[in-house]
Amino acid sequence: MATLGLIHNSPMLAPVFNEIAARLMPDVRLLHFVDESTIKNTIAAGHLQKATMRQVIRLVGSSFDAGCDVALVTCSSIGRAVDMAAELYDQPVLRVDRAMAEKAVATGKRIGVVATLSTTLEPTAELVRRVAAEQGKQIEIVEHLCQGAFDAVMAGDGATHDRIVAEGLTEGMKGVDAIVLAQASMARVVAALPEGAVSAPVYSSPELGMERARDVLASLGR
Repeated sequence: MATLGLIHNSPMLAPVFNEIAARLMPDVRLLHFVDESTIKNTIAAGHLQKATMRQVIRLVGSSFDAGCDVALVTCSSIGRAVDMAAELYDQPVLRVDRAMAEKAVATGKRIGVVATLSTTLEPTAELVRRVAAEQGKQIEIVEHLCQGAFDAVMAGDGATHDRIVAEGLTEGMKGVDAIVLAQASMARVVAALPEGAVSAPVYSSPELGMERARDVLASLGR
């Protein structure tokens, strides 16, 4: 049986990816690896530290030692470490946000990136720029940080988080061709908005990332 390793920074993400996997790849076995230090230390430092990069690389190695055929890292804040791990291991190491960035670049030239954390906003925007450069496309990125939304959700105030994110999507993203959500947790806000509130297509990483993982597993004959 094909086995996909999912590397998370929060135990709350496991059910989200279990639900997607049940629809997209019911015959694939999932193994979840959770280490909250990767995001908590990154937020505390304000940037991705070398120690965290090494920890991400170790987690990827642990997933392969446990028998995984492909490793998918589900946090955008640690993307640089995922790229390093991909260079170090023979098995496929995937960023959950790569497929999302490719989709956005294919959609238009003016791309909005919305986040609730600066430590996620910056690497996500950088990934979109890199994908565009690889494809030889000229793009403009409109960044929007939803100030206060992350603190609100961490305090258990989901309603305030959703309100701030909704304002960012409807007011901060006017005139863009595509919108990228730097955090998967923001997707529920899009689903709750009235039809037509956001004119541009909105891309979130979990579904697209899992579709990419499914395709990579299939290419391996797993």
